[in-house]
Amino acid sequence: MNKSSNKSLIGAGLLAAIASSLCCIVPAIAAVASISGIAATFSWLEPARPFLIGFTIVVLGFAWYQHLKNKKDEIDCDCEEDEKPSFLQSKKFLGIITVFAGLMLAFPYYSAMFFPQSENSGIVVSKENIAEAKLQIEGMTCSSCEHHVTKSLTDQEAVIEATSSYKKGLAIVKFDKSRTTVEELSEIVETQTGYTVINQETIN
Repeated sequence: MNKSSNKSLIGAGLLAAIASSLCCIVPAIAAVASISGIAATFSWLEPARPFLIGFTIVVLGFAWYQHLKNKKDEIDCDCEEDEKPSFLQSKKFLGIITVFAGLMLAFPYYSAMFFPQSENSGIVVSKENIAEAKLQIEGMTCSSCEHHVTKSLTDQEAVIEATSSYKKGLAIVKFDKSRTTVEELSEIVETQTGYTVINQETIN
């Protein structure tokens, strides 16, 4: 395989690594930059994530094989040394790409650090005003998604606490019913995250 093809292969592997976590990266960017409604933009990529991860591993593994094979051939060859390879063809560059791709693939596991805890004190005038609701949410695909939903809710002054689960597609919210409603909380989730609330109910 020539050097141009090898670089194209590395580029394809890097793009696949980024694409595999776009559905998780975008919610983090949206939360940090306070951009409403874009978190669900790449959620359609989630079903392809295992294939993109596999493709990235195979491509980078092959790139390393080619690089090490070429090095061995150069050592075995008794011919004069050619000109020094460029940085893009070096082991250092391939190492940087491999580390970056690894960070992209693992992003869902450390995405929580990009979602600062809400400073909302959740002060309620009376315990009689405390209500709990369950929101069934469509579109969450990873832990980054659930962190974004939780943050969008806990940032509201009327919300005491909230937890979300992308696996269950649910958000449980404890709030002051004298200051907000389940309908308003659902609207906040849809407006600020882009996910769809398909069902809502008050638990107590």
